[in-house]
Amino acid sequence: MDFELSDRCKELRERLASFMDERVYRAERAYHEQIQASGDPHFHPPVMEELKSAARERGLWNLFHPHPDWGPGLTNVEYAPLAETMGRSHIAPEACNCAAPDTGNMEVLTLFGSAEQQERWLRPLLDGEIRSAFAMTEPAVASSDATNIELRIERDGDDYVLNGRKWWTSGAMRERCQIMIVMGKTNPEGPPYRQQSMVLVPRATPGVKIVRNLPVFGYVDQEGHAEVEFEDVRVPAANLIGNEGDGFLISQARLGPGRIHHCMRAVGAAERALELMCARATARVTFGAPVAERANVQDWIAESRVEIEMVRLLTLKAAWLMDTVGNKHARTEIAAIKVAAPDVALRVIDRAIQVHGGAGISDDFPLAMMYAHLRTLRLADGPDEIHKRTIAREELRR
Repeated sequence: MDFELSDRCKELRERLASFMDERVYRAERAYHEQIQASGDPHFHPPVMEELKSAARERGLWNLFHPHPDWGPGLTNVEYAPLAETMGRSHIAPEACNCAAPDTGNMEVLTLFGSAEQQERWLRPLLDGEIRSAFAMTEPAVASSDATNIELRIERDGDDYVLNGRKWWTSGAMRERCQIMIVMGKTNPEGPPYRQQSMVLVPRATPGVKIVRNLPVFGYVDQEGHAEVEFEDVRVPAANLIGNEGDGFLISQARLGPGRIHHCMRAVGAAERALELMCARATARVTFGAPVAERANVQDWIAESRVEIEMVRLLTLKAAWLMDTVGNKHARTEIAAIKVAAPDVALRVIDRAIQVHGGAGISDDFPLAMMYAHLRTLRLADGPDEIHKRTIAREELRR
């Protein structure tokens, strides 16, 4: 494995780091102030459009997309350090059109969408004109086993009719969210992994009801995490993605890259937390000496550096395997990094919070919000236990 960055990756990383320093970090406060001033927690702040325009001008757009016609065409190993850099700020991924769930949805439409679906939905997503949502998880069943999902998708002439309920449909609270990819069952009596299908449902379709937003540890995310009811929702049969029964296959194709993108960003969040911890420990004095001179704090700093380097290497190995042997053969490493990355990031952020004292749990610093968001990553795209099961079964099979 050779993790030497390619020349184009080095150049993009330098350009992205400059963009973060010159525009993104400075815009974080304005981003939150504009949302707060609007009175709508899901308001789209104008500063984000300014950042998106600046990112496009700098060639920092759709960095995730492997197709050279729609992005720079980077490999997973090349994208990894860029995703890490964007992960240092919660607003940077959207500024570069590299935010979940849009990235995964764009990949689904790229791989499985018809020409009509790509023109109608993929193109405006790639251009950053609209946002999207992915509706898979359900409140009434254990959705970590995707075969449990109950939403029905029934054929009726030239249409499909959807009935059911979803939740944690991230992004669906925003009016800029124009399209949802919805997973449900078209053939409940079929083989377990051929019962599911995916359908494109415009958010404004009659029968789609946004029930409520779900806060995360009390934080109301701008994108929102919606509970959505589908009652006799009718869409054209042409909105089916792929073929009937392809839903589980498509979900696995979507979640593999999505998981590693999350992990790459988690490394960036851990790096920023470590920097904040060091700055605070150096600046604060207790009992006549800087906090940074305390042995336990030095232990936290050293342990954080060791753990970040370990998890970064595991992330790069997973990315390298995805590039060389494919996602299927990298499933053990993808599962491993999905467990390890949020675990390490949470430990580093927790140490940083402790060094900050009371300030660490306030919103004067980004640490509390970072912790809340990173804690969800132990559940999003499959809980830790599912990934550990994958790893253990592979070890036992040997």
